[in-house]
Amino acid sequence: MLLLGILKGCGKEDGRVGIVTSRRVGNAVLRNRVRRRLRELFRIMRPRLIPGLWLVVVVKSPAAHATPAALGEEFRQLAQRGRILRELMP
Repeated sequence: MLLLGILKGCGKEDGRVGIVTSRRVGNAVLRNRVRRRLRELFRIMRPRLIPGLWLVVVVKSPAAHATPAALGEEFRQLAQRGRILRELMP
């Protein structure tokens, strides 16, 4: 559903996120809905992400009909695999 590209060590500023949705995902309404859901997910996940990362997320066509929870779980799995999450202090 998602493809994650990571560039580490880009400085001390806040990271950046780019979301790529092609026409294969669906019409403009579906593409914008997926982008809004992913931006909200990144807003929530930002405290857990390593600072200074540049991320590129390529959205595949099945994401157009996925629930927000499914998108979130997909991103969490990719983030864990890419080792870009940090543990929060209790």
